[in-house]
Amino acid sequence: MSTTENLDYSFKRDLLSALPSLRAFAMSLIGDASSADDLVQDTILKAWAKQESFEPGTNMKAWLFTILRNAFYSQMRKSGREVEDRDGILTERLAVHPEQYGSLDLQDFRKALEKLPDDQREAIILVGASGFSYEEAASICECAIGTIKSRVSRARSSLLVALSIDDEGAYGPDANSMATTNRAFAKS
Repeated sequence: MSTTENLDYSFKRDLLSALPSLRAFAMSLIGDASSADDLVQDTILKAWAKQESFEPGTNMKAWLFTILRNAFYSQMRKSGREVEDRDGILTERLAVHPEQYGSLDLQDFRKALEKLPDDQREAIILVGASGFSYEEAASICECAIGTIKSRVSRARSSLLVALSIDDEGAYGPDANSMATTNRAFAKS
């Protein structure tokens, strides 16, 4: 065996023999077996990638413990800056528009809705706000599907003009007015 092969074998052997101690140390830091195993794995990967910086004849265990400890503290610092928000609930609350804008937008929307002819207002409320399909709305109003589609289309156009909206998605900054108006403007 050459000197290089002998050093590689020695490094692997010492690395493997330190695993139980590394895991015990990781468990003492974290307290969770799965997280401790992940930390040990990260430590081994880092040690393997940096094995040329290990000086043969020095204390391998101390070197590995230092890597593990540093990895642990790096994770802790990182987790202190991160917040798990898979559903986006926390993010949604970070920036909130003042409620008065949404209330004013909703008042404007109601005024514009009241100015629509009865048949158009009825059609857009049934299809847009109440969520009925065109077929269901036509059945409720006792008219043809095409008539309902036409009424809804004219109502949407009238509302967009009355509210001076260039982009259908731009109306209402808050969740309440957006939910109400987006349904009314949604194309079914």
